[in-house]
Amino acid sequence: MKTLPGSTLGMLGGGQLGRMFTIAARTMGYEVVVLDPDKESPAGKLATTHICADYADQAALEQIAKNCDAITTEFENVPASTLEALAKTKPVRPGAKAISIAQDRIQEKNFLKDNGFYTAPFAVINSLEDLKNSISKIGTPAILKVSRFGYDGKGQFGINAESDIEKAWETLEGEACVLEQRMPLDIEVSVVLARGTEGEVVTYPVSENIHEGGILDVSVVPARINEDLETKVTDLAKQIATALDYVGIMAVEFFISNDELLVNEIAPRPHNSGHYTLDACVTDQFEQQVRAVCGLPLGDTRLLSPVVMINMLGDIWHNDQTPKWQKLLNHPNVKLHLYGKKEARPGRKMGHFNVLAENIDDALKLAEDLKNQLSKAN
Repeated sequence: MKTLPGSTLGMLGGGQLGRMFTIAARTMGYEVVVLDPDKESPAGKLATTHICADYADQAALEQIAKNCDAITTEFENVPASTLEALAKTKPVRPGAKAISIAQDRIQEKNFLKDNGFYTAPFAVINSLEDLKNSISKIGTPAILKVSRFGYDGKGQFGINAESDIEKAWETLEGEACVLEQRMPLDIEVSVVLARGTEGEVVTYPVSENIHEGGILDVSVVPARINEDLETKVTDLAKQIATALDYVGIMAVEFFISNDELLVNEIAPRPHNSGHYTLDACVTDQFEQQVRAVCGLPLGDTRLLSPVVMINMLGDIWHNDQTPKWQKLLNHPNVKLHLYGKKEARPGRKMGHFNVLAENIDDALKLAEDLKNQLSKAN
């Protein structure tokens, strides 16, 4: 059954991804109810209704179930039990099973291994003794990651020698973790895709990603990889979505290491590396999320222009001064997207801009130049 414009969609989560979904949904004629505990949530400000409550609040869940025709989420840390409860009465896409796998690194790594997808060598760590025993097998350098609620480089600790082991375990407060071998990295890429209610899958052009401090800094599209590798990456992403029986938008991150293709992470939602689609594709990832959630035909994912996306963090608000947006807006091929967050903090995602050009070299040159200009104090 298709959920058509005029209906009401529920969004669990009120951050920037929820905000951009809300904009797409309301543009298409839907009402949107956002559930988020932050009264200043970026999505809540633009929604038809903002329910300011915890994701496990029973009254809030009853309200969203009563008023919404279909429900989705903007991030993977919504409790799976919440999604299961809502799915008893309304379509929830993606479903609780897929979310529960993607929100827990141990489950995710085991899912990938059990389904024949290659990852960096890893071990499940539940104690300091596990860590000491596993480091000899995994080797150094390695990285210890908390199993749940880690993101953007948070909840991670690099282990370069055995002397780092106890400090790593203490820093991550003895939580269940995954220990991964740190691979020599040639390039990191991601594929954003959508899978519909009938199992159909469409993929966006592969994005080449550059990180700084564990946070996405630059995305280059199309990725500078050969056609054969692009096909392999895209096919693997489709296979993962199918194995999860996924419905909705998702991203799969890959490491390319010594010409070997390794799955790094699954993100069961729109993705930072897919923000280029807002200006450079026929259908952006947020309209696509609306289509998938509503059971509509999936949109055309063609790339209309080479594009470079630059992530903007709160670090560029020097001494609380607003960055000089004129530096970006002087260029007719630069598209600015701000997320409506009141407080700029170091490391906080505040917005992004896309640079479109006839070729990647020109787009990257201008993007890097503008990034450097914004990084300097006013």
